[in-house]
Amino acid sequence: MMRFFYSFLLLLTFSLPLSAQTTPPLATRLNEMKKLDYMAGEWKGTGWIEQREGGRQTFAGTEMVQRKLNGLTLLVEGKFKGKEAGKDEEIVVHETLAVISYDEKAKTYRFRTYLANGMTGDYELKLIEGGWYWNIQFPGGQIKYTMKLGSKGEWVESGEMSRDGKSWRKFFEMTLIKQ
Repeated sequence: MMRFFYSFLLLLTFSLPLSAQTTPPLATRLNEMKKLDYMAGEWKGTGWIEQREGGRQTFAGTEMVQRKLNGLTLLVEGKFKGKEAGKDEEIVVHETLAVISYDEKAKTYRFRTYLANGMTGDYELKLIEGGWYWNIQFPGGQIKYTMKLGSKGEWVESGEMSRDGKSWRKFFEMTLIKQ
């Protein structure tokens, strides 16, 4: 029994300095995440998205943003409903879960997304004055989502697509009010 105890103690002694070296300073991550504290809360509103088949689909819904892990992450849950073309019944048109965190080693924010349709993504989130943006690269182009706070504190988000990185076409926009 003592042999086991000493082995465990020896393992613990050598592993603690290693874990201390690989764990980024908590204070740095917390300070960087505080820059996004304004997002915490429930946001409701409406928007539109261009459909592949043509035309715009309008939607209404909620983004719930919560500080998690003592402020080390933000959990973003979105659920939006709209009507299918030619039908009166509302259906869920977009449901998402995302985690925003700060990567101290890379000195950047990470935005990990999970959609109800099974799609996932891991993106760099870049802060800009009054908001942030992230890009999605795809063969032959890219998509850029930009979120900014409006003059009344509303969440205004747009999605734009570009084939060449120079000319952009807006295909999505929503405005949410903090409740």
